[in-house]
Amino acid sequence: MNISKLKVKPKRQQHIQACALELTAMLGCWASAGDLVGANACKESAKKLHECMSKPQVGGKARVSSINYHLSRL
Repeated sequence: MNISKLKVKPKRQQHIQACALELTAMLGCWASAGDLVGANACKESAKKLHECMSKPQVGGKARVSSINYHLSRL
């Protein structure tokens, strides 16, 4: 078998979503606390996530929340 052309796709750079670290920290706190209603234990994590989401994007455009998209799928 003779292959005349071989194409290789370049590796894509991983794109880290904005506020992903803060969201992961808050979800981890909720999992360790075992109670989603009792927000006192995870108050600091929720505050950091809220601050991150209120910041504009790097390009200066207003941040479009994708949380509504994900919630609508539930």
